Amino acid sequence: MPLKPQHFLPYGRHQIDEDDIAAVVDVLRSDSLTGGPLVARFEKAFAQRTGATHAVSCANGTAALHLAALALGLGPGDVVIVPSLTFLATASAAVYVGADVVFADVDPDTGLMTAKTLGDAIVRAKGRAKAVFPVHLNGGCVDLAAIGEMAARHDLAVVDDACHALGATMGNILIGDGTSASMSIFSLHPVKVIAMGEGGVITTADPKLTERLTRFRNHGMVRDSARFVQKDEAFDTDGATNPWYYEMPEPGFNYRASEIHCALGLSQLAKLDSFLSRRRELADLYDRALAPISPLLRPIPRVPGCNGGWHLYPVLIDFAAAGISRARLMNALHAKGIGTQVHYLPVHRQPFWRARQPGLSLPGADAYYARCLSLPLFPAMRDTDVEYVAATLMSLLKDTKR
Repeated sequence: MPLKPQHFLPYGRHQIDEDDIAAVVDVLRSDSLTGGPLVARFEKAFAQRTGATHAVSCANGTAALHLAALALGLGPGDVVIVPSLTFLATASAAVYVGADVVFADVDPDTGLMTAKTLGDAIVRAKGRAKAVFPVHLNGGCVDLAAIGEMAARHDLAVVDDACHALGATMGNILIGDGTSASMSIFSLHPVKVIAMGEGGVITTADPKLTERLTRFRNHGMVRDSARFVQKDEAFDTDGATNPWYYEMPEPGFNYRASEIHCALGLSQLAKLDSFLSRRRELADLYDRALAPISPLLRPIPRVPGCNGGWHLYPVLIDFAAAGISRARLMNALHAKGIGTQVHYLPVHRQPFWRARQPGLSLPGADAYYARCLSLPLFPAMRDTDVEYVAATLMSLLKDTKR
């Protein structure tokens, strides 16, 4: 067995270099900690990297999802369709605006929503569905062309949750370029492909949505004099705009990203390609190293045409055949310096949703959840770390069969 790493291997870890630290220190020494020029610079760079026309930064991925729901005007009586295999925030964003959620099932091996599972959810929505929030789980790509075709037939807005998939492509199309969805949502949490500490971004090709997103992230405030409604308040007697004046046509939130966060995000964005390249190398190493234990343990199938973002490296394990529970295996791996995680408990099985949708059965999501386990994956890992994780897994699973 390869030598145990000197340090514990978590399932995910950010990589902060000296240039990242220098970028943040420069802001700390500047005149603006928030509301300065770096926010616009970061948004422009992010839009260019994703191929989008517009990018709007905000406090985190959850805030980004909430802003998207607000920008679409979703509210009471509307239904948002969400795959059950996702983080809590995808469904919670609909709750924040008073909308209802109908959960879609997923493919049992990839964990991804499909056109068929979306179609089944549309039927259960009984004509009230207004939007679908598909999720690019683990960095794998949802088939947005098929999802979009189904959504168009039922007049649904598409907002893809790409929090796991920055830099991923489907065919020749970049995830988040604005051609396959009304809006795309990204998270720059520390365990994602690049980090802002906390941060989120929405990309879109729609200038009207961009205006609404920008307004809602800053208390709903309008400073454009051409949009002012209260002329007697807004303008001086000579017709000049009162320099202090702003309006709030409807409430928003304080979801702004600071200069500090955007400085880190901008620095990290410059390294996105190298981070993605290393993640893909590590995923390929895992695929080869774990092949001897198939079918007891199998990597998540690659989606045809998708060059994934590889936020996570999950595997599917037949725990019953292995003769070990997932909890026991995770604890045994932890004792050997290997951190793992489960992504995710299907959201429809959370207490909040079970109370509202009792008896809901989504067999694809349940089958995926029963077998999934995320292994360590982050750019600073060495090839020998992957070999150690794979060898340890195979040893533990072999020992349980004795």
